[in-house]
Amino acid sequence: MKSVAALLLVGMLILWAEVPTGSAWSCPRVHFTCALYNPPNQCFIDRHCPLFKKCCPTFCGRKCISKPRRIPVSHV
Repeated sequence: MKSVAALLLVGMLILWAEVPTGSAWSCPRVHFTCALYNPPNQCFIDRHCPLFKKCCPTFCGRKCISKPRRIPVSHV
């Protein structure tokens, strides 16, 4: 009985580790880098961020950012 409970616990931990954070977008590209040797990071993984934000590399350290807005393209 203990082995069944342990197996269920391990299965739940695996599922919890793979649950998406609710943001299916990817981080924007970083074209410039910071001159600091070890820039400060506000986060390391997406779970360190509030809901609907993602932990992304920025020009100077990792930060929680919102989904970038899409620029509307008008066809004339």
